[in-house]
Amino acid sequence: MTKSDIIKQLQELGFSKKASSDIIETLLEIIKSRLESGEDVLVSNFGKFCVREKASRRGRNPATGEDLQLEARKVVTFKASEKLRERINRS
Repeated sequence: MTKSDIIKQLQELGFSKKASSDIIETLLEIIKSRLESGEDVLVSNFGKFCVREKASRRGRNPATGEDLQLEARKVVTFKASEKLRERINRS
């Protein structure tokens, strides 16, 4: 499912295309800004987005086989809620 698919589904609920697009864009901007500031984003009955620190580590260039050092970085993780996991596994 893409962002445009979500916008179309909102349109089916009676929102205009512009309102649907604005709602989705605003929601995603709020989530991105919270994650950028280091906060977790918890959506009840859906899941939790978190920013995690990854330490630097040794890696390898797959094209050349050359060893290299990968820098420390931050990554976004998602953990599904128990209710979402149950719903997915029902089928």
